[in-house]
Amino acid sequence: MTTYLTRSDLARRTAAAVDAAVGAGRDLGLAVTEARVLHDLFSVVVHLAPAPVVARIPVVLPESAGLDALAHRQQAELDVTRWLADQGVPVLPPSPLVPRKPVRRNGFSMTFWQLVAEDRSKEPDYAANAESTADLHAALRDYPGQLSFLSAAEPEFITEGLALLGDQPDLLDPADLDRARHEWRVLEPLVRSRTAFEQAFPGIDLQPIHGDSPPANIFAGVDGDRYADFELVTLGPVEWDLAALGPDLEAAYNRGAQRNGLRELRADVLGFVNAVGMLRGIAFLALAPQMPAIVEYVTPTLEPWRGTPFAGGLTPGNPVGRRRDAD
Repeated sequence: MTTYLTRSDLARRTAAAVDAAVGAGRDLGLAVTEARVLHDLFSVVVHLAPAPVVARIPVVLPESAGLDALAHRQQAELDVTRWLADQGVPVLPPSPLVPRKPVRRNGFSMTFWQLVAEDRSKEPDYAANAESTADLHAALRDYPGQLSFLSAAEPEFITEGLALLGDQPDLLDPADLDRARHEWRVLEPLVRSRTAFEQAFPGIDLQPIHGDSPPANIFAGVDGDRYADFELVTLGPVEWDLAALGPDLEAAYNRGAQRNGLRELRADVLGFVNAVGMLRGIAFLALAPQMPAIVEYVTPTLEPWRGTPFAGGLTPGNPVGRRRDAD
């Protein structure tokens, strides 16, 4: 049976992350007299009061995700959000009070962000957010920095997670694991190779994208909505940012795309990104010992997945061929 961290274990981890952030903030010259946790899930997000600075400290990580790889990803996020802010795009920006670099302390790697007042009375409008995602894509097309192809899919993590789940049958039924592993054999080459992806989906332009469902990561500030949480920023098809959101939000995005002079979402690419995203979600079950709530998030998605086309409709024997139902 899987052994999970207890509430006491989770509380100690949160406290250690907060202590690390406070110490790092003070070392950087911030006046920190109290720390207030704003969010605690995959990352601990803490306001280093009274400084107008928020620290974000990832705490739920795969075994394969070392601090060097994490810091590289964090630097990409800092660079992209700073560039977007400089272009006048509404984002949660890095803090100008400290160097815009990841900071390591006590086994954690963290980043520092400008404190922005939140409008807690506002309910998310996911259709409006999906339409607005096309505005973000239009802005990101001009980003001059280098980004890795589909790093947001975290292929090393999917491979690692599916391997670990073989020893945790209480987390995932063996039949589901068998399907997931067979799908990954078909999909992995397209995730790891830009060339293979472009052969499978000719005519799809790649560009910088948010990487982590921007319609669900828009911060309601008192001064207006802001794009947030670019931790998985990557180079890829725009469809990745709409994965698993369904036809209503896809239609909303297409309205925004038309308004911005961008192409609409393509069904065959959506099938691919939905399939990869599902496997990534399944792999997250391997992190359940670190965060037991993952089971509650992932398990309800398994039954609908069982009824979807294998590997998003890609031909199993020809992973770099077009979908059978594509035109």
